[in-house]
Amino acid sequence: MAKQTFLKGTLILIMAGMITRLLGFINRLVVARIMGEEGVGLYMMALPTLFLVITLTQLGLPVAISKRVSEAEAKNDKVKIKRILVVSLLTTGVLSIIFTIGMVMAAPFIATTLLTDERTMYPLIAISPIVPIIAISSVLKGYFQGRQNMKPQSFALVIEQMVRITFVAFFIKLLLPYGVEFAAAGAMFSVILGELASMLYLAGMFKRLKIIRVRHRFFQYIRSSKHTLKELFSISLPSTGSGLIGRLSHFLEPILVAQSLAIAGISSSMATKQYGELTGYVLPLLFLPTFITNSLSIALVPSISEADAHQNKQLIHYRIHQSIRISFASGAIATIVLTLFASPILNYMYGTTNASHFLVLMAPFFILLYFQSPLQAALQALDLARPAMWNSLIGAAVKLTVLFLLASNPDFGINGVAIAMAVGVVLVTLLHLASLYKEIGFMIAGFDLFKMGLLVALTWVCGRFIRDMFTGMESNLFIFILMLIALVIIYIFLLFALRFITKEELRQIPVLQKWVS
Repeated sequence: MAKQTFLKGTLILIMAGMITRLLGFINRLVVARIMGEEGVGLYMMALPTLFLVITLTQLGLPVAISKRVSEAEAKNDKVKIKRILVVSLLTTGVLSIIFTIGMVMAAPFIATTLLTDERTMYPLIAISPIVPIIAISSVLKGYFQGRQNMKPQSFALVIEQMVRITFVAFFIKLLLPYGVEFAAAGAMFSVILGELASMLYLAGMFKRLKIIRVRHRFFQYIRSSKHTLKELFSISLPSTGSGLIGRLSHFLEPILVAQSLAIAGISSSMATKQYGELTGYVLPLLFLPTFITNSLSIALVPSISEADAHQNKQLIHYRIHQSIRISFASGAIATIVLTLFASPILNYMYGTTNASHFLVLMAPFFILLYFQSPLQAALQALDLARPAMWNSLIGAAVKLTVLFLLASNPDFGINGVAIAMAVGVVLVTLLHLASLYKEIGFMIAGFDLFKMGLLVALTWVCGRFIRDMFTGMESNLFIFILMLIALVIIYIFLLFALRFITKEELRQIPVLQKWVS
């Protein structure tokens, strides 16, 4: 099986993430334009429940599988790899069945009592079959990550989005005449088909590239896998704690939003519409660069685990610093573009500029979000999942508290929700940095912080100049794209000038070696 270096594996995941993020945006455009704000609101209100159930099902095993398989691979211990897979598949399989049934049974209560909109019951029920599919996929992804082969997961991500986008418009249009709630359920069903296609591809690649036969002596491995289960849970349970806190926060968020806005005197229908604008239009744009940071995080776990096994502290610090540089480089340009050009971007994508003030308010704070995932991956790879869990808990508690206090105030309303989200992002990222400093002495150098500030300031000035020069011409899509291309070219020049990306790093990527030699 082909094994990739840290940067090569990251690049493969980034390319796949870029394609899937583009396809995902097309999917969101289709959903938003056909169903409108209210339909998107129903869709987005149902998703946190699904994410919570998936987190409970996975029990943090993908990260644990990646780390333990990487360690076993280094020792060429095929028996241990098989035990890891058998235990993981059995655990997630049983849990997925239990939680899927529970999700279906609880859907009426969640919809009518917690979300205060009974129409969300239909998308909740429609999406429930996806849980066992994702459970199996997550185990296979963790296996490939542990063996530092990022290609199967990358192709699976692209396949999943292609299948989803192929069917989403069909099912929405088919069911929209029956009501917006049925259209939201149709959108959920297209997600299931995409995940199913992705899982089948991963299963096929596992069968083709496997070094072991899982079915051979399956139950014998179960009986003798107590130690393996303990090793997995030592990582997975604290990781689950972090994930569970995040999912619980997301699960409670729409409930708290609905209740808080009701206290502020906003109707249920209007609250759903405003929440749909914030989470369906704005957050996807703010989360756009995370396909890069998530790719870094996936590749970072086995890389740091290997360095930690060899007690190579210098390499650990270098990898974390490298991931922060790349994360900032990807996030800073997104922050500047979304802040300067919020209205035209939303208008071109969704046909409305209603949510532009959310982008301008949140984007400067969300630049810290792009550090968060690599920092958490570094903590998990160093067996520091417990501090990461506590950081997530503190951040979630503060976010939900601020959300309730501000959103229930008529002077803030839905803007209070946006502020609370920004507060949560900033706090968790700073706590992760503090944990790494406490445990291994890692910190971002003052000169690097100066360069980050200089990069943002120079790009901002150039962006303002370009925007002002073409004032009034943003309505022309061709001119608008040229404006963004010009700003990106200037930004790339600044990245190399300030050494956020070095030639030495580019030489580590085979396809770029001849261009930078």
